Amino acid sequence: MSSPPRPSLNALRAFEMVARKGTFGEAADALSVTHGAISRHIRTLEDVLGVVLLTRNAHGTKLTPEGARLAAGLGRAFNLIQQSIDEVRPQPLELSCSASIMMHWLLPRLAGLHSNFPTMELGLRTGHGPIDFAQDGVSVAIRLESIAPPPGIAPIPLANEWIGAICSPDYLAASGVQQISDLSGKKLLATKTRPHAWKEWYSALQMTMPDSLELEYFEHFYLLIQAAKVGLGFACVPRMLVQAELESGALVAPFGCVEGPEKLVLWISPNARARADTADLVKWVVEEMAAE
Repeated sequence: MSSPPRPSLNALRAFEMVARKGTFGEAADALSVTHGAISRHIRTLEDVLGVVLLTRNAHGTKLTPEGARLAAGLGRAFNLIQQSIDEVRPQPLELSCSASIMMHWLLPRLAGLHSNFPTMELGLRTGHGPIDFAQDGVSVAIRLESIAPPPGIAPIPLANEWIGAICSPDYLAASGVQQISDLSGKKLLATKTRPHAWKEWYSALQMTMPDSLELEYFEHFYLLIQAAKVGLGFACVPRMLVQAELESGALVAPFGCVEGPEKLVLWISPNARARADTADLVKWVVEEMAAE
């Protein structure tokens, strides 16, 4: 009696990617193949297995119960394959953090890292949201504690975030602001990536943010900080992003900084956890954060 035909690895990979991404188009882009190739692989796989694995609608695809079971098993299998490959062919470490942390905290310290670990190969990648370690190739990620970590990842605490109202010295002198209540009617700057920063600052001071305050928004913290430096108004930012400017006098925090609600944590990819250079990188990040 002949054994039943086995599905091809390409067909299984195509189906697992569709299940992961949710659409044929995104799966095709991820695998660098055509939409038609994905469709043919799925059709062939369903013919070989004799079951319907997914249905398509206007919003994408929906897994059948059989498809969901197969996708879960394939996800584990492909992750194991990737982990096995990485174990025998280590790649340079990839550190992911927000663009603002990279520009204002990491890059100024990078020479020190290279001095301490001259043979370490480190790639940098910007990002501030969730991560799929198996798909994205990231080794270590700095994230806010409020962001859910990937399944099975235990976040390593790094630092509590301190926040403050900052501006240029010239703007402060011209504004006449001497106490927090004087901020009413002044130009307050905020970022779309942290729209509630001012409210969090007032709350940390055990004060209520006045409803009359009007905010002007910028896309990212690094644009917000630059706007404050050139005298466009008061900005509410994490201290770690402006520590150098505060020390040099390019910016001032007239009311000091206060511990805010956010905390920074570190995520480590399972594939990178056993590497010696990962341990060196993690130790360096933890120590640098503790020195803030």
